[in-house]
Amino acid sequence: MEKKETNAKTENENKNVNVNRCFSCADCAVMNCTKRNSVYPKFCPTAELTQEEIEEISQLYIKNRQNHKVAVAAAEIEGEFYGKYTRVEEIVEFAKRIGAKKIGIATCIGLLEESKIFAQILRLNGFEVYGVSCKAGSVNKTHIGVDEKYTCVTGPVMCNPILQAKQLNKEKVDLNVIVGLCVGHDSLFIKYAKGLTTTLITKDRVLGHNPVAALYQSRAYYKKLLLAPVGEEIDYSKVSVGNISK
Repeated sequence: MEKKETNAKTENENKNVNVNRCFSCADCAVMNCTKRNSVYPKFCPTAELTQEEIEEISQLYIKNRQNHKVAVAAAEIEGEFYGKYTRVEEIVEFAKRIGAKKIGIATCIGLLEESKIFAQILRLNGFEVYGVSCKAGSVNKTHIGVDEKYTCVTGPVMCNPILQAKQLNKEKVDLNVIVGLCVGHDSLFIKYAKGLTTTLITKDRVLGHNPVAALYQSRAYYKKLLLAPVGEEIDYSKVSVGNISK
């Protein structure tokens, strides 16, 4: 009897979660927007848009010169080199097609060696390169209010993405490339960078800068990500991979 009551309670909780849940493209299994040969889900943003709204956005790609150049170059590269070019090669090709001459590298100091290699590749392809390390300016974390206890492992000098952005703005680079900036620091860099920005490396110290591996392994070695909020303890004796539903 107690087990049935528990099951009923769980079902009701799940129903309440679904009632309050905001559905979006992240929940879609139809993807009709790519083919237009089926029915859009009720929560689909495409279905909610008017033709006028879609055309208004389309005009931003057509009438704005930079938007048009970037969108066309990106589509051409995807179509011509799909599954053939690495991210490094795609960035080189993209920079060429948008007419970039000077490339700015916003690099984590921990990936300086990778940035040196990337800079060498860019120079070989005829680009001028200017790189700025995340520690440029050398300001202590405590100076901006970070508690000293958070400096014991990573050191006293803070990352300085705003300075990186401003320095690359000053250098008037045609394209910024992020190389391994920390979560949040990359956000600040993008906020203050005036030029176009793309990413070569997304930092993940645990997974060798391959963060998508956590998603690929979320039903195996990283199943904890689907069992509880980040940071909460999980009793693994009560769960198995088979308990994780899609």
